[in-house]
Amino acid sequence: MFKPIKPFLILLLSYSISAKVTAQSSLPLYLDETKSIEQRIEDALSHMTLEEKVAMCHAQSKFSSAGVPRLGIPENWMTDGPHGIRAEVFWDKWDQAGWTNDSCIAFPALTCLAASWNTDMSALYGKVIGEEARYRNKNVLLGPGVNIYRTPLNGRNFEYMGEDPYLASKMVVPYIQGVQSNGVAACVKHFALNNQEINRHTVNVNVDDRALYEIYLPAFKAAVQEGKAWAIMGAYNKYKGQWACQNQYLLNDILRKEWSFDGVVVSDWGGVNDTKQAIYHGVDMEFGSWTDGLTMGTSNAYDNYFLAKPFLRLLQSGEVKEEEVDRKVRNILRLVFRTTMNTKRSWGSFGTEEHALAGRKIAQEGIVLLKNKNNTLPIDLSKTKKIAVIGENAMKVMTVGGGSSSLKARYEISPLDGLRKRTGAQAEIVYARGYAGEVSKGQDGLGTGQNISDNRSPEELVKEACEVAKDADFVVFIGGLNKNDGQDSEGNDRASLDLPYGQDLLISELAKVNRNLAVVMISGNAVAMPWVNEVPSIVQGWYLGTEAGNALASVLTGDVNPSGKLPFTFPVKLQDNGAHKLGVYPGNSEETYNESIFVGYRRADKEKISPLFSFGHGLSYTTFQYGKVTADKREMTADGKITFTISVKNTGKREGQEIVQLYISDLKSSLPRPVKELKGFDKISLKAGEEKTVTFTVDKTALSFFNADKHEWVAEPGDFEALIGASSTDIRSKTAFRLK
Repeated sequence: MFKPIKPFLILLLSYSISAKVTAQSSLPLYLDETKSIEQRIEDALSHMTLEEKVAMCHAQSKFSSAGVPRLGIPENWMTDGPHGIRAEVFWDKWDQAGWTNDSCIAFPALTCLAASWNTDMSALYGKVIGEEARYRNKNVLLGPGVNIYRTPLNGRNFEYMGEDPYLASKMVVPYIQGVQSNGVAACVKHFALNNQEINRHTVNVNVDDRALYEIYLPAFKAAVQEGKAWAIMGAYNKYKGQWACQNQYLLNDILRKEWSFDGVVVSDWGGVNDTKQAIYHGVDMEFGSWTDGLTMGTSNAYDNYFLAKPFLRLLQSGEVKEEEVDRKVRNILRLVFRTTMNTKRSWGSFGTEEHALAGRKIAQEGIVLLKNKNNTLPIDLSKTKKIAVIGENAMKVMTVGGGSSSLKARYEISPLDGLRKRTGAQAEIVYARGYAGEVSKGQDGLGTGQNISDNRSPEELVKEACEVAKDADFVVFIGGLNKNDGQDSEGNDRASLDLPYGQDLLISELAKVNRNLAVVMISGNAVAMPWVNEVPSIVQGWYLGTEAGNALASVLTGDVNPSGKLPFTFPVKLQDNGAHKLGVYPGNSEETYNESIFVGYRRADKEKISPLFSFGHGLSYTTFQYGKVTADKREMTADGKITFTISVKNTGKREGQEIVQLYISDLKSSLPRPVKELKGFDKISLKAGEEKTVTFTVDKTALSFFNADKHEWVAEPGDFEALIGASSTDIRSKTAFRLK
């Protein structure tokens, strides 16, 4: 049964009740916005029955939970996801409801946002996606995701912000603030240790406390304490033998007690598994999957959720005290008063040109130029009359599929169409497929609108591509991964680091027939590149959303100077990654993080492993010269600060942006520490010949490690170095200092 107008009826009821009470000059305290939220919460709670309280703690449909119509308290409406607002679905099903006015703007994947290394882009992203959610009357956006990139095989890495906790922390905060400025809660996910999709519902993660606090928690902590996130979503996996959605240590001890989180904890869909643990171990709202609700043989299947009738019966019998449900409802009411019952929030906007252009800007800043031998890029259209575009991903729809990030986009510009539009009459574009993956599949009743089935053999496709490429002035290969199961998609992990569909052979053959070749990888994960030395230029293109083709074309043709840098390390081979070299990934029922804190570049530094492309790496169409870093003092006191200064000059012929990175190295420690750790970055824009000074100020938190025995952060006196670099392996200058 489809009930598309129900949330709006509740809102109208809320307004009518408020107006009626006001007319009687007897406004209940909980409706009085001049009172504090905490006063309003207690007053609303005092008016509610036990049944009404319990009803707020569990879903009533796929994406909503009950309000209290009698009191004018509206329902809560959630929406996927972090890259765009999900289309409306039926009340009890994942399938599209068939609305004609719910086509959203698809924004770039969060890996692309992280690759921009630009907090202004993060703030813009949050603002515009929050406006889209607000317009659609959603008061909780299920995102952003900040789980750490532990293995390049994780099918959901494209939804996250990379391997470094400092970078993720700095990028997530403005996103949250932008979303919540619209009166929409950002629901940061998946808390915590959800670093693989295989066995995600059953695997118990074993990780030492030091790695937990130094690597896997910082972005969540920043989201709570700096971003002031109004909601957190639990994860599917277990930790310390308890599911993360009902986990005493994660939700009560850390989130509530250590971090003083005052928002609402939402379960992942189907993430609750036990009524009593859910009651006592921190989750406030239970949402679910795999039920069609009203047609499962009971009057309402949602009443049978762990926090529904089973919870109510325990309360009615006295076995569970009413204070337990009150604790949850307080958090839910706080969410309501911050969102749906905030009469001052804006109305939002949806599917606008402004939002599409914002998405294009973010995409342009996140695209990474990995290699550019002999300045093959940008394409010189004054000398290029025929461009061969090769590869399935040049025309494949990428906004549909991938799990909960699947979108019904208002439109999607393919890379092929983007290049055609940009070159116009300046150059002829010829296309050859080159390789064929599995036939595109729709998701949740939403199709791609494409029929790209191709029955030709791989040999025929390669032959055609090489013939087309041989006759062109320039070749652009556009391949990589896609949103199909087993690639960049929720619910499963990749089987290999290698490219699928025989792309490696195809790229090598293209390199033989035309040296004017740019290889563009569309993916949210690192891939192996056995042909890396055979091709002159490589671009990491990510999933770029609605304006994908226009953004990519602007970089390839030089309208935009690329300025993105990698938010994670590209290993040469899978065994260079600690999760695979040292562990038993993906585990069966147990997954132990034997690499501890040595994730990504931390492991590469420790083991002296040369990566394919380094964390923080990204080239430009101009060049930058770094000066010598200086410090304002040589010694830092325990309660003091130290400022590092370095000059950067654009020594090329065009304007560009450079991301200056600060790493800190502890030269002698009582515990093993990474060779260096990112502790600052600044993205600066420089005209040709222009020079700017960049400063970084740090205190002892940048020097600290987590002492698990003491359960506290420790900064040990001694010698340190500040390293300034263009990437984790491209250190340009360094200076020594001491912590007194």
